[in-house]
Amino acid sequence: MSPFHQILSNNLVANITNFTVWFALTFWIFIETQSVFATGMVAGIFLVFTAACGFWFGSIVDHNPKKAAMQGSSIASFFFYLISTALVFLEPEGAFADPYGAYLWGFVFVVMLGVISGNLRIIALPTLVTILIPEDRRDKANGLVGMVSGIGFLTTSVISGFLVAFGGMKLTLILALGFTLLAFAHLLVLRLDEGRVAPSADVPQEPKRVDIAGTIRVIAAVPGLFALIFFATFNNFLGGVFMALLDAYGLSLVSVEVWGLTFGALSTAFIISGIIISKTGLGKNPLRTLLTVNIITWSVCCVFTVQSSIWLLAAGCFVWMFLGPYAEASEHTTLQKVVPLERQGRVFGFAQSVEQSASPLTAFMIGPLTQFIFIPLMTDGAGADAIGDWFGRGPERGIALVFTIAGFIGLIVTIIAFNSRAYRDLSAAYATQGDDEGDNDGAAMAASPV
Repeated sequence: MSPFHQILSNNLVANITNFTVWFALTFWIFIETQSVFATGMVAGIFLVFTAACGFWFGSIVDHNPKKAAMQGSSIASFFFYLISTALVFLEPEGAFADPYGAYLWGFVFVVMLGVISGNLRIIALPTLVTILIPEDRRDKANGLVGMVSGIGFLTTSVISGFLVAFGGMKLTLILALGFTLLAFAHLLVLRLDEGRVAPSADVPQEPKRVDIAGTIRVIAAVPGLFALIFFATFNNFLGGVFMALLDAYGLSLVSVEVWGLTFGALSTAFIISGIIISKTGLGKNPLRTLLTVNIITWSVCCVFTVQSSIWLLAAGCFVWMFLGPYAEASEHTTLQKVVPLERQGRVFGFAQSVEQSASPLTAFMIGPLTQFIFIPLMTDGAGADAIGDWFGRGPERGIALVFTIAGFIGLIVTIIAFNSRAYRDLSAAYATQGDDEGDNDGAAMAASPV
């Protein structure tokens, strides 16, 4: 296997492990507490940690070998999962059944630190695409990354439901410890030429710090790049609805095993789209591709919960998942071309922090709002009286209404973005910038597998 494929495989194992823990935790808390508020808080904690750590993680990636950053990610995850396992076995009787209990949320906090440690890999991977893959093939390489993410999502979706059903968090965390150790061991023997130049005493070295101001200057130098990041931020603001409510909505329709299997089957959409991107690319203007898929996905969001049907929900999720890799690959391909390699870790980290900073607000807001406003509204309130005859009544109809509203807002904002000057400026910058960067792609280009 080429180094690029080995890195993808290693990330696959690590991502399956980390996101299985996250999915299992969300499923398990809903089953233990029957609280939408609790699942919303789990999503919010994940997103707060993601936003808070992005700047720092990006600096780590830029100032250290990418392989070392990934190894550090595995060590940190293993440490926090070990503590979490001890907390499960030492649980006071009934402590996990109280959705407001300190022991439960202390446990959630430690588990999520282990999951979040994996975000170092998420930031490091696109920078390795820049290093290992020629510029004219990076969109296809990003498609492979999306395909691997889809495989991981499929596996995660299937096994997390069964792990919770048959072994709870004990079995989940024990397996997480084993596979985290496996990913770390593989990195120990993997040889990866990152083309890093040994530091010279005669050449001033950039200080190893987060340097948010310098990163902002790099982003500001590219017309429209801030607009792209803020557009993704607004998308994530609305996407917090999915983080907080999708599992609760799905579990209100089917059992945890069926929901896990459903997500596993739907995750083939990630794989299919990743394969297509790896063969066809994203076209001459990835930014146009990004906005086009957003129009489609938000249109689907308007209608995929309009009736209480697992089939309608599954169809909407399939479209959403099929187009997700297109959006992510489009953003990554744009950044990889217009941002200098030595700053990419911090720019990806900055984008992750800013983009994810909106989702916690939604996730923290939407759980309580849904629980205490929209669910009563559609159960026996004014909403049930006004549209209940065709939309339906009951708690899950309150959740469904939130998705519909989010879809309409997302669609309107995307149409505005498509007609903005920032879109035209960044499209022009992508078309004209970075065409002479081929000399900086590293020795691995000649043997690139993509």
